[in-house]
Amino acid sequence: MTRKLFGTDGVRGTANTHPMTAEMALRLGEAAGRFFRRDGRGAHRVVIGKDTRLSGYMLENALTAGLTGTGMNVLLLGPVPTPAVGFLTRSMRADLGVMISASHNPHQDNGIKFFGPDGFKLSDEAEQQIEVLAESKVALAPPEEIGRARRIEDGRGRYQEYAKTTFPAGLRLDGLKVVIDCANGAAYRAAPEVLWELGAEVIPVGVAPNGTNINLNCGSTHTDTAAQAVVAHGADVGICLDGDADRVMILDQTGRVADGDQIMALLAGRWADEGRLNGGTLVASVMSNLGLERFLTGRGLRLERAPVGDRYVVEAMRRGGWNLGGEQSGHIVMTDYATTGDGLIAGLQFLAEMARTGQPASALVQSFEMVPQLLKNVRYGAGAEPLASPAVQAAIRGAEARLTGRGRLLIRKSGTEPLIRVMAECEDEAMLVEVVEGIVEAVRGAV
Repeated sequence: MTRKLFGTDGVRGTANTHPMTAEMALRLGEAAGRFFRRDGRGAHRVVIGKDTRLSGYMLENALTAGLTGTGMNVLLLGPVPTPAVGFLTRSMRADLGVMISASHNPHQDNGIKFFGPDGFKLSDEAEQQIEVLAESKVALAPPEEIGRARRIEDGRGRYQEYAKTTFPAGLRLDGLKVVIDCANGAAYRAAPEVLWELGAEVIPVGVAPNGTNINLNCGSTHTDTAAQAVVAHGADVGICLDGDADRVMILDQTGRVADGDQIMALLAGRWADEGRLNGGTLVASVMSNLGLERFLTGRGLRLERAPVGDRYVVEAMRRGGWNLGGEQSGHIVMTDYATTGDGLIAGLQFLAEMARTGQPASALVQSFEMVPQLLKNVRYGAGAEPLASPAVQAAIRGAEARLTGRGRLLIRKSGTEPLIRVMAECEDEAMLVEVVEGIVEAVRGAV
């Protein structure tokens, strides 16, 4: 059955426009509450976190109404990182966790992500069942069984204390000057406080959210602001999170960026040396650079590719029993520590390598040479199906023929925005530009 509401990372869209309306949030709350209510007696509990978007208040209230209406007791965490919701869902023995966030998107967008009682994001099948319930009339609780809602004041603090336990006990960050860019998002208090408590001199960026400046010229998708701060303050390293802090980019002391592929390569190599990399395998998405695969092969390790979306990376990790994975975009998933991508904990692992080795960030941010990669996005209108166009299909076939044995091509729809993503890798950069531009023009002609 085709899903209408859920994409690769929950339900997402423009606030106050279908499906991100208070009405739909109410229905999703009712549907999720009915889906997760256990049979028999006992409390039925859900934790709700959010980022700093203005629309978060509206969606939080609507979800709370829907969930309590089905008998769920709601624990409101306020602004916390997405991985904190996964952690606290398990820690607080909740039946369900909900994060209200559109991650790296601009403030106009928002989203709703669901976590199961194990702290992991829901499967496609579970989301499909919730979607079916949301489209039907859900049976509500009788008056005496309506749920209660309460604020949890120390949820962020609980997560911060846990995050610190993932940093090696024998190490400190004394003497390190760290720029932390929180994207005016969910980690604007948690991340600087954790770094300071571990001994770092902290230079905070993007820590003044006003409801509309989340991800605005800051964070993991706009690293220039943090890079300028690194250079201006003579910092040793920069850590850039996105709006819900499940992604990270690392900057060295010159402002050079290490993306998720480089961070995963560093961690995979270190964990393999320590005998900690389960099965000698790293899981990454189909977008990860060919250079990462070559680096791992050269170390006698293996790369397992999964569809785009940290949820699919995690599902592959769980199926294979592997404990390290992620995406080029900065989702770093370490199931020894977290159930989803965690930008803060990944940043702490990088800082631990700096503290352990005494090496500067510049010596750690590039484990391999990137194969030239070009990614272009083409936006399309509602109802359009540009990939079905014969002209687009012909352009793709021609590009694949040119790249055979020399690189690779990936064409896909975004799961969170109306975009066609065209990505290719090839050492011949002139050919790379030609094949990508050819497909982009064909897609534009079809929208």
